This record gives sequence, C-alpha cells and structure tokens, in this order.
Amino acid sequence: MRLTPARLLPAQHGCYYLHGEDQDALVEAAELLLADGDTAATRMRVDVTELARIEEASRNRGLFGPSYCYALVRNAQSANVKQTEHLLKMSRSVVAGNRLIICAPGIEWRKALHKKMKAENSLPQCEFSAPDAAGFTRWLADEVNTAGLQLAPATLQWMGERLCGMRQATRRLLERLQCYDGGEGALLGMDVVGELLGERAPGALEAWCHAVAMREAHAVGLAHRLLVEQQVAEVQMLSWLGTRMQQLLMYCWYQSQHERNPLQAAKVFGDARTQVSAEARCWRGAELSAAIKRISDAEKLIKGASLEEKPVVMERLTLDLVAAGRLGV
Repeated sequence: MRLTPARLLPAQHGCYYLHGEDQDALVEAAELLLADGDTAATRMRVDVTELARIEEASRNRGLFGPSYCYALVRNAQSANVKQTEHLLKMSRSVVAGNRLIICAPGIEWRKALHKKMKAENSLPQCEFSAPDAAGFTRWLADEVNTAGLQLAPATLQWMGERLCGMRQATRRLLERLQCYDGGEGALLGMDVVGELLGERAPGALEAWCHAVAMREAHAVGLAHRLLVEQQVAEVQMLSWLGTRMQQLLMYCWYQSQHERNPLQAAKVFGDARTQVSAEARCWRGAELSAAIKRISDAEKLIKGASLEEKPVVMERLTLDLVAAGRLGV
C-alpha cells in the first residue's frame, strides 16, 4: 500500500515502512506518527538491534485496562539477515491498537530488507524522495511565515538553495533569526542570514563572482575588499567562484547541445540564473576549462604548504581570470 507523506496522518494502520533520501522529512513524519493516537500509549524509539524490547513492551498489558505500545525503529537500513526476518515477522503480526514504524532513511534499493518490505503489498509504505530546491523553498516560506519573520524574496530563495533538505538545521536558523528581528518584523537581508550560515558577506561575494565571470577589471579590487575589509576566508571565496565557473561551463555545454533549457539542465541557481547567459558570452570553452584548473591550483596553494601569502594567491587568481591572455589558451 503506497502512501504519500501528506496521507500518513491521522494514523490508521498498525505498521508503517518509511524510506527515502530526505532523511529530515522522514524522521519528522515518523515522530508525528509516533505522537499521534492514544496519549496513554507506551512510546519507544529503538535501534534495529533492540527489537526484543518492542516485543516485550507489546506483550505487557496494564492492570486497569489495555495499554498500547507505539514503537519506532530508527535505523532499519542497517538490519542484517536475521534482523530483516525479525522485522518482517513483526510487521505482519502487530497486535490491534499497537503501532510499529519502521524507518530506513537512505536505504540501498538492493538491500534484502527493502526488497522484501516493498513486496508486502498490504504494508503501508511511504517514500521520501530527495527534495528539489523549489519544493524546499516553498516549505521554507511556510516556516518563515509561521515564525513571524520577514525575509527578502532573494534571501528566501538563497536560503532554500543553500539549506535544501536540511529541515532541522533550517528550524534552528529561524530560531536564531528571531533574535535578530527583535520581534518587530524587521526585513532581514542576505548579509544577516549569510553570517548565521557561516557565509560572510554573501552579497559582496556574489558581486565579485559576477565581475570575474564578466571578466571585468574591477574584480581585482573587489577581491581585495573581500579579503581586507570584510575578512572573508579564502576558501569561501574559492568555493563560490568554483561553483560559478562550473555553472558557466555546464551552461555552455548544454547550450552547445541545443538543450531546450540549458539553465535548468546545468542546475544554475541563485542570482546566476539572470546573469549566466551574459557571462557565458565572455568565455570560450577552452578558457573555462583552464579557469577551473587555475581555481583548483589556487585551492591547493591555499590549503597546502605554500610560501605565498593567501591574499596574494587570491588576487593573482582574479587577475588571471579577468585579464586577456593570462590563461594561456
């Protein structure tokens, strides 16, 4: 019996099998299933090595009426052969009023447990697929409204792309953002959110990446400002720039293949969506490949034992990428 996440509640079955790549959503749904129902029921969370605890609790009955047991198996994806058979047997014999929730986040489809659970046609089962950025951003918008926060649309989209799938981390971030708006509903921008995410000066980083991608001379000055005035880490700059150049390379490749929507095929996100088509006209394919190699070489110097000062490496990298002829292709 296939269920969608939206159809799991209210709980109407004795056993559930939850699996998929979206671990946070799966755990959240499992906890809601565990909490739903008889408030007096015994609720327990166990590992796959502790199945005997469920059977013992299920057999115990209260002295003054029935006492039900709701049990959640957290890591069924780790089950060995013996535990797999044990879980299958338990899933087929849940006593009326009890509930068994079998969670297998990220389970490999070839695992025996997964194949056998999927073959149980009468077993309610639900898959939590890896979320896409658009779907996660919609979920995030609802959470932001519930928290009473005001975020600029660009900031909301950026958060959705950076945190995609990480629901628990997102909720912790929203709790921290509530301290920043002081309960006044102030509009929070990307710089505040970026600082809390460990992304210092995201707006300035985006401006630098765009200037490099457009091969504009003032990119060198922007790099100096990021390093000296805003104290942005070199590895963060390399991460942003490397992502942008990879997006450019993939966009150009899909465009050369006459892809109907090269932006979507190349998985271009953020502000790059409106900029990458213009940026791509500034590069030849060989130059993009050489640029990505130059960024990789700079990363080795930054992270390795180099005698050069890190800011010098970053400023020279920026110059190499924007100045004509310095890539040697």
